[in-house]
Amino acid sequence: MMGPMGDDGQRVRLDRWLWAARFFKTRSQAAGAVRGGKVHVNGARAKPAREVGAGDTVEVTADQSRRTVRVRRVSERRGPAADAALLFEETPESVAQREQAAAERRVANRVVQDLGRRPTKRERRQIDAARGRRR
Repeated sequence: MMGPMGDDGQRVRLDRWLWAARFFKTRSQAAGAVRGGKVHVNGARAKPAREVGAGDTVEVTADQSRRTVRVRRVSERRGPAADAALLFEETPESVAQREQAAAERRVANRVVQDLGRRPTKRERRQIDAARGRRR
């Protein structure tokens, strides 16, 4: 019988792995993100039923952040967050990009707070540009 953590060489559906690794709250959300092109496996767009295993690289875009992770283990069950953290390893480049984006958001939020009022349309455009949003 198989335990909650998969063995080497084992493969699991992408949507199930994303859910077990706690990138998404529900498996349906994970499948929707994959279908919507928000998830790439080894640099290529994938389908929810695509199988992933140890060593694969997965890029996930969710909630304004992009994470690039390497699959360390597979699991078909969603367990505690501590167990989910063992399923993947985030690349150093991904960590650096996330930290830089967070710092930029903090700066932009400070600008909004310093105004003390609702921003004008021009100020809103400047804030969006600082946050990296395009329109």
